[in-house]
Amino acid sequence: MTKFTHALTRLPGEDFAAGLTCAAEGPPDLELALAQHAAYRDALRRAGIEVTTLEAQPAHPDATFIEDTAVLAERMTVVTRPGAPSRLGETASVAARLRALRGEVREIRAPGTLDGGDVCQAESHFFVGVSARTNAEGARQFREIIEAAGYTMSAVDIRALPSLLHLKSGIAYLGERRLLVVADLPIAGEFAAFERIEVCAAESYAANCVRVNERVLVAAGYPRTEAALRACGYSPLTVDVSEFRKMDGGLSCLSLRF
Repeated sequence: MTKFTHALTRLPGEDFAAGLTCAAEGPPDLELALAQHAAYRDALRRAGIEVTTLEAQPAHPDATFIEDTAVLAERMTVVTRPGAPSRLGETASVAARLRALRGEVREIRAPGTLDGGDVCQAESHFFVGVSARTNAEGARQFREIIEAAGYTMSAVDIRALPSLLHLKSGIAYLGERRLLVVADLPIAGEFAAFERIEVCAAESYAANCVRVNERVLVAAGYPRTEAALRACGYSPLTVDVSEFRKMDGGLSCLSLRF
């Protein structure tokens, strides 16, 4: 399992409630979102990593979901091309910061689209969701980049599952060749090589958890999922992200970890 030492996050801005969402849970409370974001950053630090926080990005209310702008692995850095046109302006500042931190950066080009939330790394293999935000051309470009870096990839078509905005809305890699998955995720052939912990339908939001070194960050309020993680020997660290859920975001969306 990758040892993480750093994370990039971005604060939600004054226009956070104007972002894209299909949720029907009402508008987010910005003051509470800022407090939850601070608690999230603290959880990352408790998991042993240094956190750099970027300021909110005016006119880009979804920019706090920074994971969608890049994919980071030991041997490569890829800046994405988000599938929602309103998010295209989010990547330039992230790309500049990543070049300063990590050197060479590869980019997804038009007409390809790729959201980082559709990319799940499991050791040297990547599962990439073809979704409403990531198209086949974006997945093809990503495959070309990662195979040149010595990784492998399989595409998972989730377009028939409206409950999943991104692939990682329904899957998380926990290490030890173990996946946490929602019940209705299509089981690609490559999934068969992994042990799977199934999240019950009532707690499907909790599938978007994050393994960070020796801890697993999991959304607060999902006791069955937390118990399943503990039963497998993991050490869950619960974080309340209710205001980000209102904007279709989850735990993984809020940081780029490397």
